[in-house]
Amino acid sequence: MRISAAVASSRMAELEKHLGVRLFNRTTRSLKPTEHGDLFYKGATKILDAIDEAEGSIADLTASPKGSVFIAAPLGIGKKLIAPLVPSFSQQYPDVNVRLRLSDRRIDITNEGLDAAFVLGELRDSEMRVRPIFEFERVLCATPKYLENHGMPKNAEDLHNHHCLLLRFPGMEEFFWTLQIDGQRKRYDLISPMESDDGDVLTGWAMEGCGIVNKTRFEVDGALKSGELVEVLADTPPTAIPFSCIFPHKRLQDPKTRLLIDHMVDGCKARLG
Repeated sequence: MRISAAVASSRMAELEKHLGVRLFNRTTRSLKPTEHGDLFYKGATKILDAIDEAEGSIADLTASPKGSVFIAAPLGIGKKLIAPLVPSFSQQYPDVNVRLRLSDRRIDITNEGLDAAFVLGELRDSEMRVRPIFEFERVLCATPKYLENHGMPKNAEDLHNHHCLLLRFPGMEEFFWTLQIDGQRKRYDLISPMESDDGDVLTGWAMEGCGIVNKTRFEVDGALKSGELVEVLADTPPTAIPFSCIFPHKRLQDPKTRLLIDHMVDGCKARLG
């Protein structure tokens, strides 16, 4: 902010005097916010974000946006749904550079310097804005060869006797599939002989007859229609999974980011119906 530590300290002291509370605990080696300080900071941040959003809503979008936009998406959905929408955006806004990162691991938008991320799953980060896009139906499936060798599971409990191919990445403490049983959600903890942090790898293993995979129907629809994969436990399928776009509040102030998000969300909804 181009101000000295002395000026910052003086202004903070004035703010504490105005509020009548101490905002920081100070020692010679550290400066940490008090409970009052943390509460005031969060409230002030919301106000600043609201101002940024208001300014962004009237930004001049007639000028040609320029610069780079960094976005992320899951591997399978990203390849099939997000990546194909980039060329049309680039044709419309040739001065905007789209940087797409594909990964099935959990994305930290702030620490990774992203402008937006497309995510599969329930959202827990309340600090991000959310644009719901679609709710994907999921299926369990395997090759006819695998089912011939290992038998077709008769019920969800039989999954414990099968090779279930699991998506797991660093930081995950556990993994389970949630199935719809008699209208209720039921969790099944599974142990897998093969796991990966890449969903496309799991699909490839399933296609090789290595086991049962849990995928969105969108990703494996072609293989199901061709008979390369067969749906398993159709009467007790996995629960559907939401697909959303998340982004920091302040990104709405940036016309090129807002344009890209709108383009992607609208394009996804048009394709998915």
